[in-house]
This record gives sequence, C-alpha cells and structure tokens, in this order.
Amino acid sequence: MVKVKVHLQPLVGNINLPTVLKTAILPGDKTERLFIATQVGEIFYIGDGVIETFLDIRPRILELGSSSGGYDERGLLGLAFHPDFNKNGLFYLHYSVAGTQGPGALPSSFKPDPCDPATLNLKWTNRETQYNHIDTVEEWFFQSNAQTQKRRTLLSIRRPYLNHNGVNSLNFSPETGKLVLTTGDGGAGYDPFNLSQDDMEIAGKIIEIDVTVNTSNDNPPVITRFQELPVPFQETLTVIAKGVRNITGISFQKFNNQFVKYVGNVGQDLVESIFSFVDYKPIPVTKLIQSSMMNAEPEQEGFINFGWRGWEGALPTSIISNCSANPALNEKVMAYYDETIATSVKRLPPLISYFHQDPRPDKFGATALTGVQPYRGKEIPDLTGSVVFTDLARNEGAPPPVRGAFAYTRVNADCKLQDFSIIEIDYDFGSKSAYFVSLGTNLNQTRLYLGVYGSVKVADHYQGTVFEIIP
Repeated sequence: MVKVKVHLQPLVGNINLPTVLKTAILPGDKTERLFIATQVGEIFYIGDGVIETFLDIRPRILELGSSSGGYDERGLLGLAFHPDFNKNGLFYLHYSVAGTQGPGALPSSFKPDPCDPATLNLKWTNRETQYNHIDTVEEWFFQSNAQTQKRRTLLSIRRPYLNHNGVNSLNFSPETGKLVLTTGDGGAGYDPFNLSQDDMEIAGKIIEIDVTVNTSNDNPPVITRFQELPVPFQETLTVIAKGVRNITGISFQKFNNQFVKYVGNVGQDLVESIFSFVDYKPIPVTKLIQSSMMNAEPEQEGFINFGWRGWEGALPTSIISNCSANPALNEKVMAYYDETIATSVKRLPPLISYFHQDPRPDKFGATALTGVQPYRGKEIPDLTGSVVFTDLARNEGAPPPVRGAFAYTRVNADCKLQDFSIIEIDYDFGSKSAYFVSLGTNLNQTRLYLGVYGSVKVADHYQGTVFEIIP
C-alpha cells in the first residue's frame, strides 16, 4: 500500500473533549458548517471564521468523571441532523441524563473463568435499582431565529455500567432515511450478561428508528429490553445487527450504486476491528418480540452478527495472563469456547482487524478504535476511495507524550479482510499528549476532521483541538 503523509490545519482549540464532528446547513442558510459536539454537552459550529454556540445542554448531562478518576464514557455521545434539516430544523441527540446516577450492576468488575461455568452464565438482576445511569435519544427542533427546543423523547435506556455506551452514536441512513442508533454492550468487560447476543436486549445492537411514524410518541418508559416498550414505540424500531461490543458509529459509502456500511467495533484486549457490509436484512422489533414469546429464534438470514462476545474481531475472545515460567511473555486462553463455536458461522468476518501487539515494523500497537470514515475527496489523491480510521493512542501504555494513530485501508464491495497502512501526520504537537478521540467528514465525504485531546480524562477540561486533515 502507498505511504501517505498528511498535514493538520487547526480549526478551533481549547475546547472540551469532542465526541462528534459533522457538517450541516442551518435552516435559512446556504453554507455548510462544521458542527462539534463535546462530551460534556456543548455543540458549536464554525461559521465565517468564528465559533458559534448552537446548543448547550450541560445542565442535562450527568456529572462526568467524578466517580472514575476523571475518565468517563458517558455524556453527549450522539448528534445527527435530519436529512431535511435545512428545511425542517430537526436534529437528534443521544446523551446520559443528569440525576440518573445509580450504583451499577453486579458484579462491579468482571472477568470470565472458563473453569467456572457460573461466571459464563451471569444474569443482570434487579435492573430497576442495579444500574449505572440512563441514556436518552431525543428529537430537537431548531428554528431560523436560532431558538432551539426539545420536541420528544424516542428512547430511554437504562445502562448497567459506566462504559460501552457508543460514541458518534446517531447517524441517518441514506438508504432507508431512518435514524441509526449504534450502542455498546453495556460495559464492564467481556459482556458479563451476554447482552450483545440476546435478541431482546437493546444493549449490543445497531437499531434503526423510523422518525416519520407515530410522531406523537413521547416519554417512553425507561427500559433495557425491547418488550418493555409500548407497541407504538416498538413499531418504530428495527434491528440491523447484534454482537456489538462498543461502537464508534456507522458510516456509509456510495459504491457502484450500492451503499457500503462501515462499523468500528472497539476490542477487549487483543484486537480492534472494522466491519463492512452491503446487503443486510433488518428485523422489526415486533417480530423479535413475537419470536421470543413463542420461544423460537427469528429468521436471521441476512441479519448482521459481529460475533461478540464469542469473537473479538478476527480472533476468538481470549483472557490474557502472564506466563508463570516467563513473566515477560503472556498466554491467551479462550474465554467463551462454546459461544465461539456457536457464532463461528453466523458472524460477519471483519474488514480489518489490527492488534494491540503487532510485531510487524510497518504497523502500530492499538489502544482503542475511535473513528471510521470513507474519504471521497481528491485533494489527498492517495486516499481517494479509501476508508480511514483513528486509534486513541499509538502503542497502548506508551509513556507521554502520547500520540494517536491514523491509518487507511482500500475497500472492495465484497468486504473481504484487508490489510491497512499507517498515515504519517506532519504536525508538531509539542510536549503535550495528543489522543485522537474523534473523526468526521463533511456531507459529501470530501473533507476529513480530526478531534484531538490532551488527556484521556473528560474531567480535564479545555484540552481539545479540532483539525482539518489536509494534503
């Protein structure tokens, strides 16, 4: 693969941790502007060389980082503009709600033990009290006089743990026109309750929401399972995929009159993965519930399964421990053998898997996948038609100053496993760490935007910079 070098052009600095970067055209306007959502609850846009506040929902966001040493995976996680936003002013938010902090599910930390079957079959009990927080998906309205207000709530989801709530979690499908919610398995590690493979669980799924039907729906009950929703809310939902660990959004690339979908699934200990697919057959939630009531498995031909928790990308999910005879080495023990076998044929193989430990000289050690986007621009010709992705930090556990990683892969419509190449960045970050926390594009995918943060902790405020990636 061709070696590619790019530069970074700073657009805005000294902001809080940027979670979403995407462009839109405001109602009554003609200029496409870059919108930046921060994890703490601010949304800005860049217009005429200055940064303007679009919305500030910080009072609606629960306090971040106070119970976890400053690190957090909750907050404002998703922002999507309706395809007709320029005309109707509708946009959508996914965030963690203030005042909903709970004690969390039990066990508070988890690691499977293949020698103890009890650890492989845990259930999330007492859900109404043993949860960490509540996430909401809402529809909002922006008027041309810059008045912004909430219109209705589409979903309210009780989450078991602090982490794995998804990020860049709301995007509209250009194929179906539906709002796509990409969420995670609920957190801890190793998916303690196997929520990602349970058809009734909202956790660990990719869900389509039809925002054009039952538009009078509002204030749904707080739920964890689909059957807890009233029927009018069930009728708005279809499920695209399951077997999700934690997701960095979904993106779409037009390819020979078809749309290729890309999904980044953050790994556990061994590997980060990007999946792609063209054809798929989503299942209406009403059919999933009907099958569950009849104790039957729904028809899942064409339904996407990423394989978690039995599979971590291209590899069986494993537990890492030090070799007793040689502490410098470690061994990998298969965590969920039976589940690995059961999902081996049903799962979708990844387009790319890149590893936390990689001995190849032209690769890097992964930490956590943070963004996946197609690039259709021509200003960086060596990347035209490719898919680019970012990792939080090159070589997990490296001493400061930390640097994120940027890479790309070529794509074919057959979506078969591909190799990747590092993209060299010509920019001097100085003595400060530079975690690559988000990746975005403009509407026609001809520009790329990179969110960088000086800390891994959201509670370390105003350490963010958003760049445009340029030749």
